[in-house]
Amino acid sequence: MEQSNPSSQNVTHTIVVAGNKKSVGMAFLLALLFGPLGLLYASVQGAIVMFFVGLFVGIITLGFGLPLAWIGSVIWAVMAAEKTNKK
Repeated sequence: MEQSNPSSQNVTHTIVVAGNKKSVGMAFLLALLFGPLGLLYASVQGAIVMFFVGLFVGIITLGFGLPLAWIGSVIWAVMAAEKTNKK
C-alpha cells in the first residue's frame, strides 16, 4: 500500500490583496468643505500639489483666485477616488 506524502502534493495558494476603496461621495464632501486638506482623503500627492497651487494662486491674485484652486481640489478628489476604486 502506497502512502502519499502531504509535502509532495501540489497545493495552490491564492492571495487576495484588498485595496482601499474610497468613497467618491466622501472625497467630494471633504474636498468641498476643506479644499486641499480634504483632498488628503483621496490623494496625498494631490493635496500637496493643490496646497502649493492654491498658495501661489492666492498670492498672485490677492486671494481672488482661491475659489478656482478649491474647485480644482474637489475635481481632483473625485477623480482620484474613482481611479483608486478601478484598481
